[in-house]
Amino acid sequence: MSYVRKAKKGYYGYASYQDNEGKWHQKSAGCFNLKREALQAANKLEAELDQVNLDLKDMTLAKYYWRWYELYEENGITDVTKNRYKVIRKAIENYWKDTRLRDIKRSDYQAFINWYGANHARDSVNKLNNAIRSCVGYAIDDDIISKDFTHNVKVVANKERERKVEYLSHDELVTLKNEVNKKLNHYNTSRYMILTAIYTGMRKSEIQALTWKDIDFLHATISVTKSWNEKKKAFKPTKTESSKRTIKVNRQLLNHLAELKANSSVMVFQNVLETIPTSNALNKCLRSIMNDCGIEKQGFHFHSLRHVHVAYLLSQGVDIYAISKRLGHSNITVTLNTYSYLVDEYKAKNDTLIIDKLAQL
Repeated sequence: MSYVRKAKKGYYGYASYQDNEGKWHQKSAGCFNLKREALQAANKLEAELDQVNLDLKDMTLAKYYWRWYELYEENGITDVTKNRYKVIRKAIENYWKDTRLRDIKRSDYQAFINWYGANHARDSVNKLNNAIRSCVGYAIDDDIISKDFTHNVKVVANKERERKVEYLSHDELVTLKNEVNKKLNHYNTSRYMILTAIYTGMRKSEIQALTWKDIDFLHATISVTKSWNEKKKAFKPTKTESSKRTIKVNRQLLNHLAELKANSSVMVFQNVLETIPTSNALNKCLRSIMNDCGIEKQGFHFHSLRHVHVAYLLSQGVDIYAISKRLGHSNITVTLNTYSYLVDEYKAKNDTLIIDKLAQL
């Protein structure tokens, strides 16, 4: 039942409505000069809330998930991320079918995670769980459900599906870097991009997007402010807001990058044909270099250089928080989850070192 309350500034109208469990809630329709205006606004809001509740309370998880995605997530994300949401939608549809959102219990959701995790790696399960958890949070705000059935779920994954990225040892990294340097020629910008990835850990699209304005030769920094869509051959926003960052680099890299100014281009890695190397070109160049110096790694590609960068910094005792900032991750948890296999490896080495040091007391 809608009602009005008098205040110093005028009259506030309130709409009353019931959730699917029969609990009553109130929502303000705003402040008005006249009492009748406040009441009219409250009645209108109440009718709208009643209709929304009728439309949403029987909605399936699959339909509500996609409604949530289109309203809150779709704008401003990359095509890769959009595709991930679509994959999650398919999994929800296959498992839950016509199950209503408000009929799902925590034990039901755990069974779903067990089902999905049986054939997926932990990273995939985490991404699915995080998306659904966010969706459920909005469902609670919409008064469709009162409890978060994703709370305290145990993430289950198939260890055989885990993809452990091969990285280079210290000697292999030095060998690769030296081999890249051997045939540096400003006509072939791919080699310079590989060198930049080794020294900075930047993403491929971030390296592709670099312009000369992004490189500060005086203060030895590279600013990441955008990325590159190689299909559309156009700039696009960075992967996340936290991806925007300034990276400190060594003088050796800057001296090599300065050689590319001979191409007289606005973009750093634009070659004399006015094109920027694509993923295929970069991976082909990287495989050729590795073959020339005798490094054999299965499934090693350009993005693996980002993992190599992390591995090297960890081996040199660089703090994980500093590494996270350098990579442009939103928080340290993302870094720990993404590079957990590396962190665990160096943790084991440090544990041994700790025991050895304590034994010297």
